[in-house]
Amino acid sequence: MREIEFNLEENPFRNFLSSRYAMSARVDVENMWNYCHDNDKSFFVMSLGCLMNAVNKVPAFKRRIMDDKVIEFDYLEGTCPIMDEENEIYKEMRVKTPQCFEDISDWHDYVKDLSKNILSGKKEEFDLDMSLRDSENIANFSCIPWVDFDTLTTCIVESNQIQPLITWGKVNSDYEMSVAISVNHIFVNGRELGHFYEYVQKQFSQIPK
Repeated sequence: MREIEFNLEENPFRNFLSSRYAMSARVDVENMWNYCHDNDKSFFVMSLGCLMNAVNKVPAFKRRIMDDKVIEFDYLEGTCPIMDEENEIYKEMRVKTPQCFEDISDWHDYVKDLSKNILSGKKEEFDLDMSLRDSENIANFSCIPWVDFDTLTTCIVESNQIQPLITWGKVNSDYEMSVAISVNHIFVNGRELGHFYEYVQKQFSQIPK
C-alpha cells in the first residue's frame, strides 16, 4: 500500500451520518455459465474471480483511511462466506487474487481446495473482527444463489466503513445475474461504479483461456 494525496478535510461526505451507499445492476453471464458447465468448473468460484478482477480494476475501491491519511492498496484479496452442501456448516475464507496464478484453472482449483479444507476443519477459516477489516487489503464478497434479486441492502459495522461489499444472486432464465455493491462515497462516485460494472461485464463475457 502507499499513501496518496487526497483532501479529506474538504470531502463533503466525510462528516455525513453515513457515507455508505449501494447499487444493484444485472449483467449477462451466459458465456461464463456455459463455459463452467462445459468444462466442469464451479460457476460460484468463477463468478468470485470475475468480481475480484473487476474490483481490482478500480483504484477508488482500494483506498482506505488510516491515521487520518489516505492510503491505496496495490490489490484487494477477497473474503467470502462458504457453506457445505447440507447447508449446516457456515464459515469464511480469504482468497488470493486470480492474478497470483498463471492460469485461471489453477486459481479455480486453489479456491475449491481451500474451501473444502476450511469446511472440513483441515484449515482455519478467516477470522477478523469486523471493526478491523478496513485495515486489511480485502473486499467482502457473498452469494445469494437462491434469489434473483433486484436490490439489496447490506449490514455495516460503522456508518463510514470503507471496505467494498459485493453480492451476486441467482442466474435467471435469460442468463442475467444481479450484482450489488456497497461502497463509501468519500472515495467512490457514480463514474467509478460505472467503470466497475463495465469491467464486470467484460469479465463474464470473455471465455477463459
